[in-house]
Amino acid sequence: MTCLRLAATAGPCLLLASTAIGQAADVTAESLTERLEGVAPAAVLANSTLLNLTSTGEMQVLREGTNGWTCMYPGTDPMCADGPSMSFLQAWMANEAPPDTLGFVYMLLGDEGASNIDPHAQGETADNQWVVSGPHVMIVGSAAGPLLESYPTTVPEGMGEPWIMWPGTPYAHVMIPME
Repeated sequence: MTCLRLAATAGPCLLLASTAIGQAADVTAESLTERLEGVAPAAVLANSTLLNLTSTGEMQVLREGTNGWTCMYPGTDPMCADGPSMSFLQAWMANEAPPDTLGFVYMLLGDEGASNIDPHAQGETADNQWVVSGPHVMIVGSAAGPLLESYPTTVPEGMGEPWIMWPGTPYAHVMIPME
């Protein structure tokens, strides 16, 4: 397991089991931008802060952005998150109460899977409702309260409609498929 920090400073981290760790030594802002192509609209990616996962599990800033977005490929699930979403993600990783914000995350390249009910599950089990999502966006943060009451808490058949991931937890958020 490796500690993943979402900022270039000491602070909360998420333990990862990832084969990508240790393969990031020669990553440049240009090569990471190429790997992230399609994860978000081109204008978001072009002007975002770029974070790279180092061999020690730290997130290294490869480029400071100008648009308030942070894009990264932390192990397996590439994403671009706005400022409030980064605060939400840091709270989730530290198992702390998320800030009273509303944020938006692009994951238009999809993900490699997560439990739909357990925000800290490390892998698929028989009872944790593991789901691999295709291209999607997420609305995160405690200020999303009214939205969290508007959608089902189970994954819709075929994942063609929005649903709430991690329902009943402080990290509940809206998953919106984009296929």
